[in-house]
Amino acid sequence: MAMLWAGRVMTGLVTLFLLFDATVKVLALPLAIDATRELGYAATVVVPLGVLQLVLLLLYLVPSTAVLGAVLWTGYLGGAVATHLRVGAPLLGQTLFPTYVGTLLWGGLWFRDATLRSLLPVRRSHRS
Repeated sequence: MAMLWAGRVMTGLVTLFLLFDATVKVLALPLAIDATRELGYAATVVVPLGVLQLVLLLLYLVPSTAVLGAVLWTGYLGGAVATHLRVGAPLLGQTLFPTYVGTLLWGGLWFRDATLRSLLPVRRSHRS
């Protein structure tokens, strides 16, 4: 039961963050437009990125498509890491932040889903 609740908490935290990020983009708030331009992208990509994020979040939150959603988010977040590396953003803060988000995504799913835990087990090494 503790694993289930840990997964729910992790999923809740990452969902709130991703929903906020997507909403800021869908509404084309100046914050999102300015940040996107600073990363070298045109302002016209902001709303489509926000819509994509909402679709990915929906896939992640529906139990039957959660793993697909997590896989697709992993690709999206990998692109974010590459973008931050390209512009020379600070490593531990901005550049690796999408990795932290991905860890919460997968961690929340892993703790909530016994089938995923059986496919991706955590094993202890046995010393002889």
